[in-house]
Formats: sequence, C-alpha cells, structure tokens
Amino acid sequence: MKHHSILIAAGVAAIFNVAQAAEPASMLPASNPFAKPSTLPFNYPAFDKIKNEDFAPAFEEGMRQQAAEIAAIANSKAAPSFDNTIVAMEKSGQLLSRVSSVFGNLSGANTNDSFKALERELSPKLAAHNDAIRLNSKLYARVKALYDKRDKLHLDAESKYLLERYNTDFVRAGAQLSDANKDKLKAMNAELAKLQTSFAQNVLEEANASALVVDTREELAGLSDKAIAAAAAAAKAKGMDGKFLIPVVNTTGQASLSALTNRAVREKLMALSLARGSHGGKYDNTQVVLQLTKIRAEKAALLGYPSYAAYALEDQTAHDPEAVNKMLSEFARPAVANAKKEGAEIQQVIDQEKGGFQLASYDWSFYSDKVRQERFNFDQNQLRPYFELNNVLTNGVFYAANKVYGLTFKERKDLPVYDPDVRVFDVFDANGKQLAIFIGDYYARSNKRGGAWMNAYVSQSSLMGTRPVVANHLNIPKPNAGEPTLLTYDELRTMFHEFGHALHGMFSDVKYPRFSGTRVPRDFVEFPSQVNEMWSVWPEVLSNYAKHYQTGEPMPKELLDKVIASKKFNEGYRTTEYLAASILDQKWHQLGVAQIPSDVLSFEAAALKEAGVDYAPVPPRYRTTYFSHVFAGGYSAGYYGYLWSEKLDADTVEWFKENGGMQRKNGDYFRKMLLSKGGTMDAMQMYRSFRGRDAQIEPLLERRGLTEK
Repeated sequence: MKHHSILIAAGVAAIFNVAQAAEPASMLPASNPFAKPSTLPFNYPAFDKIKNEDFAPAFEEGMRQQAAEIAAIANSKAAPSFDNTIVAMEKSGQLLSRVSSVFGNLSGANTNDSFKALERELSPKLAAHNDAIRLNSKLYARVKALYDKRDKLHLDAESKYLLERYNTDFVRAGAQLSDANKDKLKAMNAELAKLQTSFAQNVLEEANASALVVDTREELAGLSDKAIAAAAAAAKAKGMDGKFLIPVVNTTGQASLSALTNRAVREKLMALSLARGSHGGKYDNTQVVLQLTKIRAEKAALLGYPSYAAYALEDQTAHDPEAVNKMLSEFARPAVANAKKEGAEIQQVIDQEKGGFQLASYDWSFYSDKVRQERFNFDQNQLRPYFELNNVLTNGVFYAANKVYGLTFKERKDLPVYDPDVRVFDVFDANGKQLAIFIGDYYARSNKRGGAWMNAYVSQSSLMGTRPVVANHLNIPKPNAGEPTLLTYDELRTMFHEFGHALHGMFSDVKYPRFSGTRVPRDFVEFPSQVNEMWSVWPEVLSNYAKHYQTGEPMPKELLDKVIASKKFNEGYRTTEYLAASILDQKWHQLGVAQIPSDVLSFEAAALKEAGVDYAPVPPRYRTTYFSHVFAGGYSAGYYGYLWSEKLDADTVEWFKENGGMQRKNGDYFRKMLLSKGGTMDAMQMYRSFRGRDAQIEPLLERRGLTEK
C-alpha cells in the first residue's frame, strides 16, 4: 500500500490553471521572473532567477489581474456564451497560475522561513480570492444560464462536461447561498486556510523537534555503521557533538525500528513518533484539529450537508459516506484477524528467544523481519545492494515506460534547479517528438516535507498551447559523498508509484486546463500510479535493473523468488495500519456540528475501538495530530481513496496479464482509454470504457491475502 500523493499545497489553492497565452497589462516590474511566461523549454521555471522576494508581489498582481478578468466576464453586456464565459474563465489568471505553481511546489520541496511566513500570509488571501470568483452572483448567473440550455449548445463532449463541472464547482462553492451566508462561508474558508497552513507547518517543525537523541553509539546497536555515522553527523549539525540523532519522519512507523536491537531505544523512538503534535508546546496540533473539524462541519451544514464527509464525498467516485464505511468495515475484520495471526507468530519468536515481554508496537518491525527471515530465509537488507538509485531509475522505471509506452529519456544539465541534487530529463514519445520535461527530486532534506509526491509545474492544455513539466519527490536518505544510494524495497516501489502519477500528467491530451493530467477525483487519482507499481517486480524489468551495485551480478533468482513469495507477508499489519488511519479520517469528518469532541486523543481511541481496529501492536499509519493528508492537504474525508483506487488497480493488473503483459499494444490502449483523458469524463465511466465492466474485488482480496477470511 502506497501512501504518497499528488501535491496539494496547504493554503496555495490548486484552482489556478497553469497556462500561457495573451494576458492583461502587468503592473509587475519586468525584472520579476513571473512577469512573463518563462522562455525556457516547455515554460520550465527559471529557478535560478527566482528569489524569495519575487513571490509576494507576483501573487498580489496575479490576484489583481484575475479579479479584473473575472469582473469583465461577469459584467459583460454580451449574452453569455460558452466562449465568453467558460473559456474566458479557463484562460484567466495566468500570472497567478505561474507563481502559485512554483510557490506551492517549492513550499513542499524546498521551504525556508520566508516561504513559511508568506504561506501563512497568503493562505487566507488566496481563499478570499477564490471565494470572490466562486461566490460572484453575476458570474454564476452566466454559468447557470449556459448550464440550463447545455443540450442546445451543440458542444463537443469535453466542452459540455466542462460546463457541467463549472456549474457543480460553483454550486459546491456556495454560489446559491444568500449574501449573508456567503459572507459566513468566506470567513470560514479564510480561517480554514490559516488552520491548514498552521497544521502543516507544525508537523514539519515537530518532526525536527521530536528527533531521538542518544548519548552512546552502543544504544544504536543494530544500525549500520553508515547509519550511525549519519546520526552522529546529524547531532553535530544541531550542536550536540558526541551524541547521536535519529530524525522522526512522516508515518507512525520509523525505519530504524526494524534494526535497533535495544528495546528501550525502540520504545523511546516509537513514543516520540506517536506523541507528535499532541504533547503540548508550540507545535501542538490538538486545538488546530478541533477548530478545523468544527469549521469544516459548519461549512458543510451551511451548504446543506449533514457532515463534511457527505459534502466531500458527493463529488468523488464513492459518492457518499455509507459506501466508504461499507468498504472500510468489510476490510477491517479480516485485516485485523490477519494482523493478530502475524502478531502471534512474532510473539512465538519473542518467546523462543526468552524475551519475557508481550509484543508492542515498537517491536513489530524488528521481529517481523526475523519471522520473514525464518520463513523465507532473507531479510530486506539483502535486497538493497541490487537497488541502486540511478540503476532503478534508468534501467527500471524508465525502461518499463519505454517497453510499455515507447518513451525515451535524455538527462539534461543546462536547465536551472532549486537544489543541486535535482535531476531533469527530456521525455520523448514513441514518434521521437518531445512529450514533456520530467524533474526527479529524490533525496530527503530538512526543509522538505515528508513522504513522496508528484506535482506539475506546467500542465498540458491544447487550449493554452502548454505541455507538461512534472516532478517526482521522494525522501530517500542521502548517503555520504562517494557512496551509492541503495534503496529499500519500499523506496523502490515508491519510485515506480510516483512515476505512475508522472505518466498520468505527461500523457494528458485534453483541451481545457480544468481537466489536465491528474485533475480527477481524489479517490481515482492513485489508480494509475498503483498500476505502475506492477512493473517493479515484472521479471523482464527486474532482471534489467536488479544488479549488484559493485559486481554487476544480477539478483539471484532464488532471492527474487523469495521477494515474490513474501509479498503477502505482513499484509495484515499494512492493511490494518492503513484502515485505522482511513477510519480516523472518516470519524472526524462524519461529525455533525454539535458532535465535535473536546479531547482529540480520547476521541481517537474511542473511534478505533468502535471500528474494531484498536489492536495496540498496530497503531494507525498516521495519528490525528500528524495526519497531514487530511488536516493540511487535499485528502480530507478522502484517505480511503488509496484502497478504493487499489481495487481498480488490482483489476487492471489482471487485465494486463490476461492480454499478454508488457506489450506496447496494452500500454497504448491504457494510455488512450485512461491516462490521456485526465478529468474529461466521469471517472468510473472512463474505467468501464477501458475494462468493459466494473472492477471486481477478488484480485484485491487475493493480493492482500484476505481471500480465506
């Protein structure tokens, strides 16, 4: 299960179209790099010319320009037409689009104090700007007039769907509310934007503040010499010479827990991870969560919905909370039963070693590796010498894209980057024409948010004449100079996963920016990326990249066979931790206005118990107070979407296998029917057109080892 995402920058609204065309006269100095479209290939951002102080004036002028453009559309004396209203809105806000795409992406990938301050200042302003558009009654009257006669306008399918989506966007944004209620909604949106930004920044600061610090090298027994050296260097950088520092990152589980032999140190590391954002201090998120939940519930009620989840899910493929609850509950019982079986196996190992203790959450990773080693006679570290970063990228990820879709890649060093480790590639289609520019940002940095994600700097649109510039971001620990970057199996899969998102963006072949690339329902967007994971262990691909970084010898077949055989190993744990987080997301967002609790942690505990996923050795993948997906990002009431998408993914993998696997004809068909279409039609109709039927659940149950339950 991957929990990586399309970037939704907190506070920087993703409503702006990335587009270049004629635009209004600018009051921005010509020296500002955002004043005009970038002259670099594909409008690639001029990172070397962009300074911190360029963003604020570009945002101010961008909002001013778009406000003027929208006013001209809304106040036009001409009768509303598709071109003078809908297309005109699609073309508006190009300056704002340029600056917000770069700022939103860099605030996740390469932030600094100036960015953080501007983000706090901008988030309510951008929310107000968005509201001024969506709550403009004259503008909505023009949209509705066109929507009401949409069947008589003789529009092509994409244009008609665009009109329908605009009407839905306006209604869901509150366009039909009274003026008094519009004012209430504007205040709510501004406050939500501020709170989401605060939550995101607290999570990042708390992760840095919660690092594990130990006094002696012996306490880190089990870690490699390189990892211990890195911990010493990290402590020294913080002014703690002679000590050792292990950072706490992203998810509840921490990578070092699988290696640390000292149980007390493991316990302390897990405790630090679990306590993030909930133990007082300046980065505590408990009050932020309660305020966010309350205002989201109030916003939903104002718009006529019983809960925020009901509001959010109406516009997803799941459609309503009942459908999501049903899926989560169907998986919860067999997943927890599976996890408890795995826990019993681990307890046997602990007892055999005369450990004298009961399995706890901080023991799971350490001892499950022993179970894996005993059952399959290998541990994860045996794989890493065969997964060198550059080899995985060029001979794995890119190789698969070449075999399945005919793409080729050429690295270039002449384009500017925001960090020396960032890499840039031209992407060529099967016909030899350049399709896109791809940016790879793979290493962890202290000023980079956790996890992995894809984003677009420029989105494809034939209306605007733009072609894709897309980026992948991971958080792989950077080795010391001269040493190879050897990936874990999870990092390997993540590279393939995120590149699936990149393909979705690069293959986009739509007219309107509103539908470009990954602009699909949140519970559909992970589907193409999850499909791309299949190639990571496809024999032809794996044999091409899984070679020892020192000897060049291929990974022994018996080791690969063990990897494949162990794929369902620990699936009870992985499914349960994911379900627990998904259930927390739903529990918080299915609350009505009068149901908001006063204590975050007790509500969380009760919610997990009620759902039957309160198995202490398997804590939620994210606890409430560091669950950025849903309290800072775009997945509020939507974290279930990974599993929802995986149903489509597992069914699609079966389709590939039924049709001969890694063949160009299969890739071309998948591209034509799904990857190229962006959001131009109903997502599930798109899937049915591709597959010839609805997705079946059996492949997913089989994949997760739940078929016997």
